[in-house]
Amino acid sequence: MGLKLDSLENLENYFTKPENTSAGCNFCDIPIPVTFDMANVIILGAPIDITTTFGKTTSLGPHAIRTTSSKQVETLIYEKEIEIYDNAVIYDLGDMKFEDSKISNVNDLAKITSFWNDFDQRISNILKTLINSNKLPVILGGEHTITYGIFRELSKDKPLLLHFDAHRDMKSIYEGMTMCHTTPFFHLIENGYLKGENLVQIGVRQGDANENLFASKNDVTTFNAWDCFYNFARVKNWIKENTCHRKVYISFDIDVYDISYLPCTGTPEPFGLNPFQILELINSIDTTASLTGVDFVETGFKNNDFREGALATQTLLRILGGSFMTSLR
Repeated sequence: MGLKLDSLENLENYFTKPENTSAGCNFCDIPIPVTFDMANVIILGAPIDITTTFGKTTSLGPHAIRTTSSKQVETLIYEKEIEIYDNAVIYDLGDMKFEDSKISNVNDLAKITSFWNDFDQRISNILKTLINSNKLPVILGGEHTITYGIFRELSKDKPLLLHFDAHRDMKSIYEGMTMCHTTPFFHLIENGYLKGENLVQIGVRQGDANENLFASKNDVTTFNAWDCFYNFARVKNWIKENTCHRKVYISFDIDVYDISYLPCTGTPEPFGLNPFQILELINSIDTTASLTGVDFVETGFKNNDFREGALATQTLLRILGGSFMTSLR
């Protein structure tokens, strides 16, 4: 069903306002008044945890990120001595509203398929509105399945997709589910929305042989965790050279970080990257690059533990504080 999003009021009807979410606050709670028209960056939450099959709580990612960004993390990007709002004017729409966003039975394949079809339609219409308004969309997940519908809409300009993750998420099907958190990049390539040559996967350290074969056959660039550990300079140089004058989309799964930093996410892995490595990789994006969108997924929250929320927030601040963001100013 198409959405009539010809005004901000109509757009906001499809969201729970930030102050009415469980966090009760906006992303970063920036101390200057920002309207939708003023903003160049739009935050929206997609609190979905349907197809995850190991650890849960990714639906609480937007809550963890908003809470820490507003109540614990300051908006100064310390090492650059710049306030985030001097680099990115941020407006938080809130969390997308869904029916059946907590489907409890992962064996109900028809219901799951229907949900993702609805999500893809909704996010497509929302993104069209944001793009037409010259806004950069930043989506807080939520499970990694959301990337399929988001990137499908943003793929028209053929951006380079920087995918930070412990996993390839390139299975064709998983536990009977065609579209789930382990399959979005397979289907983006298979359905023609993404050429493998425009995808680089960074930090990968678990997968199956079929995923590796699919990546190789489709000319996907892979810098696995061992590349990042033993040949880090080469990884940074590749990013800088290949983002020069390119449109860039970032899909960031928090489990690219090592298991030692992640007390809540559903599928943590050892041999991961540390925050200083991630910072250097973000800073390797060339200043001439143009960011077209970001999704930040799989942040978890449990036992009142906000460490992942803080890590996610600080990573997002480094992305939005990047020198490549000058194209939005």
